[in-house]
Amino acid sequence: MSLAQVHYTSAAPGREGAAGRFTAVGPGVSGALLAEIEPLVRYEFPDGTADRPSDGELRALPQAFTYAALSDGSRLVARSAPVREAGGGPGAGFHAHAVHLPPGVPLPGDRLPVEAWRSPHWVTTAPGGPAPDPLALPPGPAAVSEGLDDFAVSRGPWLAAVLADLRRASGVEAAGGGPVVLVERQCADVARWLGLAAVTLPRESAERLTFTTYTRRPGSAAVRVAGVLPEDAEAARGAGLRVHVCTGQAPADGGTGDVWAATAARVWRSRSPELFREARELPGEPFAAGPLAVTALCAGIALGPDGRAAAADWAADRPYALDAKRTGRLVEALTAPSIDDRTDVEFDAAGRLFGALEGRCPASLTAPLAAMLVTEAVRGGNGSLELPGRDAFTGPEGAAVAERLGPEVLSELGGGAAGSLPVARIVQLLRVARLLDVDSTELPAGVVDRLASALLSESGVRDGGGAEAGDGQEAEGPPGFAPALLELLDEQFEVRTALLGALDRLAPRDPGAMARFLERVAVPFTGTQALPHLRMCAEVPGAMATLGGDRAAVWHRVLRAAGLSPFAEPLVLRTGVGLVWEDRAPTVEEARLLLDAATSDAHRAAGTWARLVDAALDASTAGSPAASADEAAALAHDLLCGFPEEIGGRERAGLRLLVLVRDLRTGAPEPGWAETVRTLCAQAEPVEPALRERAHAALVERLLAPDRPGAELYAFVHGDDAELIAAYDRAARSEPVRSRLRTQPAYAADCFTVWTAHPHAGTAWPPVAAALLDEVLRPAVRTLSAEKVAEVEATVGRTGSSGRANAFRDWNRSTALGRLGRRIAGRVRRG
Repeated sequence: MSLAQVHYTSAAPGREGAAGRFTAVGPGVSGALLAEIEPLVRYEFPDGTADRPSDGELRALPQAFTYAALSDGSRLVARSAPVREAGGGPGAGFHAHAVHLPPGVPLPGDRLPVEAWRSPHWVTTAPGGPAPDPLALPPGPAAVSEGLDDFAVSRGPWLAAVLADLRRASGVEAAGGGPVVLVERQCADVARWLGLAAVTLPRESAERLTFTTYTRRPGSAAVRVAGVLPEDAEAARGAGLRVHVCTGQAPADGGTGDVWAATAARVWRSRSPELFREARELPGEPFAAGPLAVTALCAGIALGPDGRAAAADWAADRPYALDAKRTGRLVEALTAPSIDDRTDVEFDAAGRLFGALEGRCPASLTAPLAAMLVTEAVRGGNGSLELPGRDAFTGPEGAAVAERLGPEVLSELGGGAAGSLPVARIVQLLRVARLLDVDSTELPAGVVDRLASALLSESGVRDGGGAEAGDGQEAEGPPGFAPALLELLDEQFEVRTALLGALDRLAPRDPGAMARFLERVAVPFTGTQALPHLRMCAEVPGAMATLGGDRAAVWHRVLRAAGLSPFAEPLVLRTGVGLVWEDRAPTVEEARLLLDAATSDAHRAAGTWARLVDAALDASTAGSPAASADEAAALAHDLLCGFPEEIGGRERAGLRLLVLVRDLRTGAPEPGWAETVRTLCAQAEPVEPALRERAHAALVERLLAPDRPGAELYAFVHGDDAELIAAYDRAARSEPVRSRLRTQPAYAADCFTVWTAHPHAGTAWPPVAAALLDEVLRPAVRTLSAEKVAEVEATVGRTGSSGRANAFRDWNRSTALGRLGRRIAGRVRRG
């Protein structure tokens, strides 16, 4: 069909872009559309254009070739070119020739707009007379495709970044932020960029890519791609536009994160644009990198690691999309020995591809992939790599790989650095050893033990944690090595048996960590192995959830899960105690349960006697009632009897102190107990304040009793222990003592005798005794009747001597005289 044409010419001499007029308008182009078309075809001369340019200078000026979308859905293809001013004057003007495309109507020949940029039918003068009838505009030769290969090679450093932006600009919704700006010295090179896009992009995307090859004001251009001259590049950057300066020095980093664009750039540099059409025939999203990468690799074009990974991923998802010939080419390209920049991502993708092809293709076709994966697993250390099956190698390929890699596997597993290998690495090497048919008897000794220890370290379950090492966060879900570990255990029965045995031996050392590990990694141990400690560790979470805070019940249930008696296997005691009382000491009652559950020999072998000692000492220092303290003392007595060689140092002193405190209050302690309290407190340092206070209180209460041995009192007074004497002072001032002094003359006489008997016993006792006489005994005696005072005096004389009775009489008389003198002085003052 004929297309309406529009001509627009600068109205007068000069280069003011705003001055112009329509000189011819074809039918169907309304006035509203003309108002929209005018700014699209207006031309602004570059800075520095001569007022009277020569013919050569005029031809060298840029031409604006524009493709734009109009508001009614129609489109406009136009060329605005500099011309001699109207009337043939020496100055320069411009003429715009445009073709209006109604909605849904293509250019003749179904050409893309960019293909018309060199058409010989563009004119630089308006037709004479009234507006012409619609004129057919035959397409010009598809000259845009000529020389594109050379142009693409010359723009190699910019290709990937520009193609990525042109792809984004061709979306259904125009990318925000204004047009993509291409900076070239020649507007024809901007058109060539658009020609590259027309070949590279799907047709529907290319048709959405509106553009102009030249403008002075890209920020206000109503197109998606704008070409500017180098002198206008800085202004475009200042407007915040995405600018590609494709002239001068190449960018230091021409890369992009867009794998499709990077692959398309390699295709252009390889002068193979026909591959774009071939790639579009493969299934996949329009701009998925996989189809293009597969097509390029099959054509012998070298790609980077991202492109190769994309190809492998795409083929792994669609193993039937390629025929055997192309699949073979792809595998050959992916496994080429000349490639030295493979990444973990690429290897993982290759592993998935192998898994997809295995069993669907002959082993001879996939053998190179298998060999590459196994070699990387051994030499590259990629612990997450998916390994091929044992039947991946057939014939000489497998033997060659095993001969090359087998010694390396054994050397690394048994080398000096094997002790520091991470779990994923040990698991990978063990799986490779089986894949290569390495005899398990040749595996280095201790490798399974090292693996067992590393499992707990790397899973972040030690020290009551649950947090991965160094991250400070709660570990959730299985650790990263879990899938490979479980595959190893499923594949290799002998390794599973050895590893479960090693884990069972480790469990008593840190049963809480083992329990947390088993919660995160579902290690299978349902076979015939005994594994008592692992079974206990697996049982405790359910027992805790079911029985709650009843730790004694949890202990019995966990112990039953072991399937062994503590008498037969003492270490189950350690495992059970560590699981149930991991972060705290047992109570006295729980400790008694544990002590009665096995013999002292079993506790000695398990090392659990230390937890029982902690229980006794903790109970004595927690402000518990006297009954609980007595139970702790009884437990301490049994522990001292049961573990005389094991308990020493401050713990032994603390337990002996507990027993002595009980005997001071309820029994007959061994003689010398006053000095023993002082000695044990010193040996138990740092002794808990509550235990020290309890011991001091028991001692001074016994010393304040009328029936205390005189030798103990003498040792106490002359020991000159300021802390003990201060405790005695506090106890003597208590209300129970004061009450006895007021009601029992014999007790008052005894206290007078004690508090006056040692006036020169060190430095701590005399002032305390004197203060007690004046501040405690004197007020009590004042309240006694004359008969009771006489009884006190007589008792002092009987238990001491006549001199001591006289001393009491003088002490009491001075008190009475003091009272009488105060009464007389008061009467004198009143008179």
